[in-house]
Amino acid sequence: MKLVRFGNPGEEKPGLIDAGGKLRDLSGILADLAGEALGEDSLAKLKSLDTSALPLGPEGVRLGSCVGKVGNFIAVGLNYADHAAESGMAVPAEPVLFNKAPSCIVGPDDTILVPPGSEKTDWEVELAVVIGKRASYVSEADALDYVAGYCVCNDVSERSYQLERGGTWTKGKGCPTFGPLGPWLVTKDEVNTESLAMKLTVNGELVQNGSTSTMVFKVPFLVHYISQFMILEPGDVITTGTPPGVGMGMKPPRYLKAGDTMEIEIEGLGIQRQTVAQA
Repeated sequence: MKLVRFGNPGEEKPGLIDAGGKLRDLSGILADLAGEALGEDSLAKLKSLDTSALPLGPEGVRLGSCVGKVGNFIAVGLNYADHAAESGMAVPAEPVLFNKAPSCIVGPDDTILVPPGSEKTDWEVELAVVIGKRASYVSEADALDYVAGYCVCNDVSERSYQLERGGTWTKGKGCPTFGPLGPWLVTKDEVNTESLAMKLTVNGELVQNGSTSTMVFKVPFLVHYISQFMILEPGDVITTGTPPGVGMGMKPPRYLKAGDTMEIEIEGLGIQRQTVAQA
């Protein structure tokens, strides 16, 4: 299933995309695509629905983040060897973890805001994992039992905040609008994360062209690993790292400015389209 949230910011309703590509309204069945609504029983109920009987959503409506009320937004750094190389950093022996503020989450086509005074706002296409049930100390073999599905994330990053201001990377990762998710949450039964093509363009120029096949730490290991350090709750999001082609790695480096446009795509998970503006 392709699940969505649609409507004005803060007023999103749950929905799904039917076999004909039409938006169907699920608000008569569940309150939101959040928390326990992402569990196995809830998703099985949705899958059994006669989608043709569901009301159609409005034409051209805004899509919000495909998951609501995210409690923990966890990111994995340097999870592609070639991206680590372009960043001038070693491939880590264990996953590098940091948090993105849940308040940075926006819809897939919402405007990206460059923070005041920023000169190094960058892009990162990433596969995001959405948790479907509480996970604590889970095994790698069982890890996918705790996953609801997957979506596209643009891990927007302010590099000077991240790397030049001391402390952790979190400073450069959680600014407002730095976490577009969607367009869809695609349930795990429809996705094989081993080899998904990933692309990102800036102003029509292809800058990232990679595949999840080159991830250092794969999805099952990441869910297992992170669950050793914290409890993952339904609706939590893990964004799993980016392939090479970020602005920081270019010679000379290149960063986002007002008026730029981005298109972000992962095979089978849809496309985000964003315009950049100055906050």
